[in-house]
Amino acid sequence: MPIINFIRDYQRVARFRFGRFEGMKGPGVVLKIPILHQIMRVDTRTEVLDIPKQTSITKDNAAIDIDFLVYMRVDVNYAEKAVIEVEDYRLAVVGLATTTLRAIVGDIPLDDVLSQRDRINEMIRVRLDHETERWGIKVTNVEIRELIPPREIQEAMNRQMSAERVRRAVVLEAEGNRQANITVAEGEKQAVILRAEGGRQSAILQAEGLAQALETISAEAKKVDANTMGLQYLDAIKKLAEGPGSKFFFPLELTKLVEQFVPGK
Repeated sequence: MPIINFIRDYQRVARFRFGRFEGMKGPGVVLKIPILHQIMRVDTRTEVLDIPKQTSITKDNAAIDIDFLVYMRVDVNYAEKAVIEVEDYRLAVVGLATTTLRAIVGDIPLDDVLSQRDRINEMIRVRLDHETERWGIKVTNVEIRELIPPREIQEAMNRQMSAERVRRAVVLEAEGNRQANITVAEGEKQAVILRAEGGRQSAILQAEGLAQALETISAEAKKVDANTMGLQYLDAIKKLAEGPGSKFFFPLELTKLVEQFVPGK
């Protein structure tokens, strides 16, 4: 009595007839006749393999613990290889991933291992995908989940991070002080400029006032006639005569001016 098997879209069935491989069947209905047929199901969906934590030695002889995930699937076009070419393809991929990781990390210094995780992921993926192709397995992604360096390395990294934070704080403080000094200097410069501008305006106003005063005096002086000037000179001579001196010297211009007041001249 045939046994009816319903194969889903993401499954394939390897069917054997008296031990001989007939081919991959599905999806849909697949018949199995007892004793005559043997079948093996294969899931073609992406699987995630959790690779246990591994201790690897870097190029500079530092031991580092790494665990990562491998995303893989059975290639539907070569699904028979996952049945015929390897006994347990999952276990085979785990073992290959472990050795591949150690080989790749062994060629990279510790600093690069810690800082170039994406690059290492891609290197492992490419090498795994190349090796597992013969089993009909497609490795789609590799993700390193955790990197644990030795304790002394962690302590050194912590000290380095602490020193870096202190350095950044000092730089920020210095930058703040510099900006403050610049602001104060700029304010003082503006104050000096304003004071100079005020002094200049004051000097201009004083000069303008003096010029106006001189213009006024000049205008008033022009209104004084010669007779008035002569009388003022005579009055000044009178005051000199009242003093103790006996000799006086007068400029020629003054003599001519006084002659105007002498009768008969």
